[in-house]
Amino acid sequence: MQLFDLPGPTPGVCDDPELMLVRQRLLELDPHGERFARVLRDTIDQLLDGEHTGRFDWRDLHKTEKTHAGTLVEINLQREFNFGGGQDMDYLIEGIEVDCKFSQKLYGWMIPPEALGEVCLVVWADDQQSQWSAGLFRADRTKLTTSGTITKKGNRDGKFSLTKQHHSLVSWLWHKQPLQENLLLHIPAETQQAILNAATRSHRSSGQARVSELFRRVQRRPVSRTVVRTLAQQKDYMKRVRYNGGARAILRPEGIVIFGDYPNHQAAARQLDIPPPQEGEFVSARLAKAQPHHGDQPRAFMDGAYWVVADGNDPVETAPLLPETKKAQD
Repeated sequence: MQLFDLPGPTPGVCDDPELMLVRQRLLELDPHGERFARVLRDTIDQLLDGEHTGRFDWRDLHKTEKTHAGTLVEINLQREFNFGGGQDMDYLIEGIEVDCKFSQKLYGWMIPPEALGEVCLVVWADDQQSQWSAGLFRADRTKLTTSGTITKKGNRDGKFSLTKQHHSLVSWLWHKQPLQENLLLHIPAETQQAILNAATRSHRSSGQARVSELFRRVQRRPVSRTVVRTLAQQKDYMKRVRYNGGARAILRPEGIVIFGDYPNHQAAARQLDIPPPQEGEFVSARLAKAQPHHGDQPRAFMDGAYWVVADGNDPVETAPLLPETKKAQD
C-alpha cells in the first residue's frame, strides 16, 4: 500500500513514536477499514441475537448487554487481527501495550486509571447513524477529566474521559465511515410493522410469513442474511428463502424474484440495473416480460425469455425461474 493512500495522522501526534508505530501497523492490516467495519457489524448483530430474540434495535438491549459490548468488540478485534495480549493492557501491537475502548457515543470512552499514559485504541459505532470510527490517542492525564460518577455505595468512579477541548488529540484511522445498514432499523415504520405483523395475516409459519413479506415490500435493495435470520427465528433460516416452499416459491406467482450472491444471479441483477447482492445478501424485484413499450429498458434473459424490472403499469405475471447455480437449485 502506497503511503499517500493511507489517511494522514492528526497534526501533533507525529512526536509520539509508539502511537505512530501502532497506527502504521493497523493501517497495514486493514488499509480501508473493511475488516474493522465487518467486526463492528458482526458484534452488534451478535449482541442483538436476532435469531433467538427477534431484536434489531440497539435500544432494546438490556443495560448489561450494552455494557458487555466493549468486551465483545475487544475480543472480536483480537480474533480478527490476531493481536497479541498485553501484560497490562488489552493488546500488544508492535511490542507496544494498547488498551481498547468502545463506546456508542462518539468521544464517550471511559479510560481506567491503569490505562493512563498508555496508547488507547478508541472505537465508536452507531447503528442509528450507520457510521463507525476508530482512532488512537495517548491517555494523557492532564487532558482527561474524571467521570464524576458516584456509585450506589457512594464511591466515585475512578475512570476518566477525554475533555471536549482535547477531542482533536484523537488520531483517526477511519472517521465516520459507513457501517453496513441495519435494514429493519431504517425502513419506514409502516413497512417495518407490516413485515413484523405479517404472521397475523397468514396461516403459514410466522417466520415464513415475515420473510416473504420482507422481500415483497423491500425490493431492489440489499438484504443481509442477518435480517432473514432475525425474521425467520430458526436455525435453518435459509429454508425460508428457497424455492422449495420458501419465499422464492411463494412470491413467484406475484412476479417477484429473489437474487442471491451467486455469480449468475449477480450478473442478471446487473443486467437489470438493480444492486447485485454481495456475499451474504439477497435482492428482490418484481419482473415483467420485455415488451415493445419497454423500449431500451435494461433486461436479462432468464427462463427462455427477456425480462425487465416491472413498474406499476405492468400486469402481474409469474416470475421466471432464476438461473441455476453451481449448487442444486434452491
